[in-house]
Amino acid sequence: MIRLVNLCKRYQLGEGVVTALDNFNLQVEKGEYLSVMGPSGSGKSTLLNMLGLLDTVDSGEYWLNDLCMSTLSEEGLAAERNRQIGFVFQAYHLIERMNARENVELPLILTGIPSAQRQKKVDELLDRLGLLDRADHKPHQLSGGQRQRIAIARAVIRRPSLLLADEPTGNLDSHSGTAVIELLEELNAEGITLLIVTHDPAIGERAKRCLRMCDGRLVSDRGG
Repeated sequence: MIRLVNLCKRYQLGEGVVTALDNFNLQVEKGEYLSVMGPSGSGKSTLLNMLGLLDTVDSGEYWLNDLCMSTLSEEGLAAERNRQIGFVFQAYHLIERMNARENVELPLILTGIPSAQRQKKVDELLDRLGLLDRADHKPHQLSGGQRQRIAIARAVIRRPSLLLADEPTGNLDSHSGTAVIELLEELNAEGITLLIVTHDPAIGERAKRCLRMCDGRLVSDRGG
C-alpha cells in the first residue's frame, strides 16, 4: 500500500536549514490503522503532507499502491491525490456558502459524476452518518461534531484507499471527539487505510499501530 524509502525534506528557515524528514522509512499495508505522535516540530505535519501529495520530497521514494509518487508531474500528483486520498482536518475547511449536501457533493462534481448518481451517493452517506436532516444547513448552523462528520463525508464520498486525518478532534468536546474517532474507525474496518496525526495520547493509543516521531525520524513503531 505505502512504502517510504529514505525520504528527506528540508526547509530554509532564516539563515538556517530545518530537517523535517531525515531518511524516513515506513511500510504500511492496505487497511492498517495508524496514529502518528510526537512533539511539535517532530515532522508529523510534513509526513502527512508528503503522504497526501501536498508537498514533494527533496530525495527518497514514496510508493503508493505500486506507483512511485516521487516521479510524477504536478498534474500526475493532483490526479492521484483526487483518486486515492481523502483528508480530514482540525479546522473542517467546509465552504461556508454551501450547505452540508453541497459540501459533500463537491468532490463528485469535480470528477464529473452525473447529478442523479451524486444525489443518491450523498444522501445515502448523510443518512448513514445521521445527518440527512441537516443536509440543507450551512456550516455555521451545525455543531462542531456535525461539521466534522460532514468533512469526513466529503473526504470519503469517492471511497479513497487512504484517509489522512490531522488532529480531527482538536476543536471538539470529548463526546463529539469520541463519536468522530469511532466513525473513522468504522471506515477503517471497511477497508480504508487510516492514518491519524494527534497530540492526544488517548486517541493515539486507540490505533492498532502507533508511530512516534522526533526530529524528522521514526523513533518508535508500536504494533508495526
